[in-house]
Amino acid sequence: MDEVKRLLEGFADRAADGLPDADIEADVTRGRLALRRIKRRRRVTGVFCIAAVSALVLAIGNQVKWWGSTSEVAGGSTDPKTTAAPATPQSSPAAPAKGGETISMFGAPVVELVANTQPWNTISCTLAPKGWTAETPIAANRVVLSQPKTRTADTAAKVLVQAAPQARSLSGVRVTEGAGKTFRLGALDGRPTGQVKVSDQWLLVELPKGTVEWPDDVLRRFMGSCTIR
Repeated sequence: MDEVKRLLEGFADRAADGLPDADIEADVTRGRLALRRIKRRRRVTGVFCIAAVSALVLAIGNQVKWWGSTSEVAGGSTDPKTTAAPATPQSSPAAPAKGGETISMFGAPVVELVANTQPWNTISCTLAPKGWTAETPIAANRVVLSQPKTRTADTAAKVLVQAAPQARSLSGVRVTEGAGKTFRLGALDGRPTGQVKVSDQWLLVELPKGTVEWPDDVLRRFMGSCTIR
């Protein structure tokens, strides 16, 4: 501002004759006002520019986000890390329930094998299903096990243990080995059945129809504990 004032004073000193003296202070005031208006315009223009740039950036960002979400909805995620694999059915192991019982994969309690204290004539098993007893009289090569609530005529709800000179033909056979024996599990006349060769004879165990309380491992343990005299 001092330089402007000095220039104006210099011009005033060299004013032409007949012209009024220059009003230095008024000119300086008008110059300051002009500078302020120029600065104000620049400031307002800068704010408008910044606002315009910010709005443009936000608009572009929202548009990109919208395009991204549209592709996800239309085609789904292609990230192999997040792609769900098809569920494969697997057999669930028996889980312990309250009171020490074991629950099968079908939700029914699994038969519990306990030490057998009953002589079964020529067929002898060191294990027996808990709560099941042999019906009397016991035949020489045949044992029928039933529960107290089972009706006498309901043979399909009983367990039949018998000795036979030859193996029976089972459907849907599953062959497993254990303890030096070969167990064949399948179905006979619609009943889950297992058979294993003991000495020179075959031990055949027929389970109740539709039972889910005798998983394969329990049936194998039961047959593996039996001998034939």
